[in-house]
Amino acid sequence: METTPTSICVLRLSAIGDCINALALVQLLQRNFPEAEITWIIGKASVSLFEGIPGINFAVYDKKTGIRGMLALRKQLKHKTFDVVLDIQSALRASILSLIAVKGRIKYGFDRERAMDGQRFFTNREVKSPEPPHIHVLDGFIAFAAALGCSDLAPRWDFCLTEAEISRMKGYVTGKTVLLTPCSSKEFKNWTLNGYIEITKYALSRGFNVIIAGGKSAYELEMAENIINGIHVDRERVTNIMGKTSLRDLAALISQVSLVISPDSGPVHIANALNIPVLGLYANHNPARVGPYSFGKYAVSVYEKYLAEEHPEGTQGLKWRTKVQNKFAMHGITTVMVREKFDKILTDFKL
Repeated sequence: METTPTSICVLRLSAIGDCINALALVQLLQRNFPEAEITWIIGKASVSLFEGIPGINFAVYDKKTGIRGMLALRKQLKHKTFDVVLDIQSALRASILSLIAVKGRIKYGFDRERAMDGQRFFTNREVKSPEPPHIHVLDGFIAFAAALGCSDLAPRWDFCLTEAEISRMKGYVTGKTVLLTPCSSKEFKNWTLNGYIEITKYALSRGFNVIIAGGKSAYELEMAENIINGIHVDRERVTNIMGKTSLRDLAALISQVSLVISPDSGPVHIANALNIPVLGLYANHNPARVGPYSFGKYAVSVYEKYLAEEHPEGTQGLKWRTKVQNKFAMHGITTVMVREKFDKILTDFKL
């Protein structure tokens, strides 16, 4: 970029994991442009995790409000014309929102390979895709910072957790502790009940206590109960707090545990951001693209196997975001595979 921006707008509404990756971009921009005013247009469901982080002006959009909410956001931002807008959500809703509510001299979007839903018609600058093997979502976000001329491109995260938040969660953690967050936002991304029971029992046998946490849906609450009901020895060393934590609570809890086990979901990225070892479970999405950025080598994945089955002609020319369509692909993950990665983490991190 020719001049140093004094006002930057980042547009990323969802999902939690992508917003955590977006936080690394925002805080990278803060380090490179300390004098710039940064506004983040973010979804209502995601913003609670980041409240309390200084130096970010949050403009919250609730997708349930539709055009009415976009017009309200335009009113909120009517006095702002940003030097730079970074639209890092290639989706029609985000593009329309940027058109209606956001004034910017330069609007960066994804290039032809990654732009979806006509995003390229709503932006005036394209950000080139990173070259393989840098195909992770976060690599794509960092490319926006590179386009602005940032020199410090190392991703770092700070949720600015308070002592009170951490202290409140410390009470659940005794000794070596594994946090199991068994549920993703989509049920087909979850591992099997028997798999979760077996890895919980294995963690107990290796001297760990286990905490089960996650959201408040009936499905998640039932999953936690069923996992505990499947454990017949040392059940008292398993703590069920499913549905009892906010996103900030969950981050504070993760900061205190030894290891996180989770399918493709937000807690994977919270753990990664806090530098807590995380064992991610993947089948439908490529963990090299959406897995834990710093702990990808510990992901258990059957993605390549099922991708090859669905594309017998070969996978070489497939688009970078190609998904496995088999809704039962997670059943292909075995307890042996998960135990091997679990033991690898214990060895590498001396747990």
